[in-house]
Amino acid sequence: MQTPSLNLNRQEFGDPKNTGQVLTLSEAHDLLNDWVLNDRLKVHMKQVGHLMKAYALSIGLDSTAAHKWHLAGLLHDADWDQWPDQHCRKIIEELEARAIDAEIIRAIACHGPRYFGVDPRTPMDKMLYAFDELSGLVHAYSLMRPEGYAGMEVKGVKKRLKDKTFAAQVSREDIDDAAQRAEISVDELIAFVVAHQGSTDLA
Repeated sequence: MQTPSLNLNRQEFGDPKNTGQVLTLSEAHDLLNDWVLNDRLKVHMKQVGHLMKAYALSIGLDSTAAHKWHLAGLLHDADWDQWPDQHCRKIIEELEARAIDAEIIRAIACHGPRYFGVDPRTPMDKMLYAFDELSGLVHAYSLMRPEGYAGMEVKGVKKRLKDKTFAAQVSREDIDDAAQRAEISVDELIAFVVAHQGSTDLA
């Protein structure tokens, strides 16, 4: 049986008139808890949301903009658990129905260009793509270390990155492609993930 295509077959999402319309963090968590039954996937989404917010603040964006980045990361895989054949079509349609800011929706739409057919344009788009796979690999590495994130070094993560049998589901191709699109080295991305993901309270 052929796997259905995840290609979204469009490049524009949401309505520009909805700029500034966002979910509260409480509303986003309600949606996440309703849609995501897998606790490990919830952790991943919260980690990516935390990384997105931390990065937005690190480049000087204000708290309003950082909240949008946070939401994009927090909800990017919301439909993967229960509706994998509709990933990420279902969450996009849900956010469009709620008249959410188009910038958030488009970032979610392009966190996997090979699958969804949407190229990242904005910094938010590019960083969600950059953090997604790498976050998962770094977290998998932390789980095999007695110290977890404490003392984790870039070289240790890179060693696991080169070992294709480790966290084999993580796309090395996507990590490299995302780093190139974001114009940030993989080493820098790893260092950022290690520094911030290890200290996250997963809010």
